[in-house]
Amino acid sequence: MGTVAAKIKIMPETSEIDIEELEKNIEGAIPDGAELKGIERQPIAFGLVALYPTVLIPDGEGGTDKIEEALSKVEGVGSVAVEAVGLI
Repeated sequence: MGTVAAKIKIMPETSEIDIEELEKNIEGAIPDGAELKGIERQPIAFGLVALYPTVLIPDGEGGTDKIEEALSKVEGVGSVAVEAVGLI
């Protein structure tokens, strides 16, 4: 089994969300067995900033499902979408 790197796009519910607090909550929501390798910020429009965490997970059944589910439960997260996945 290998390791998969997944780049995930997280959109906050509103532009009013404290982006630094949201980043901390995302870091705390990463499930066991996964490793957060960093979070990039990308301004979208009107003060809205998208977050792009890169998460390493073991290659196996279910793929990024656990990560997506955990991140979507974080307070302040509006949407979660996997942007790219690749074996490393």
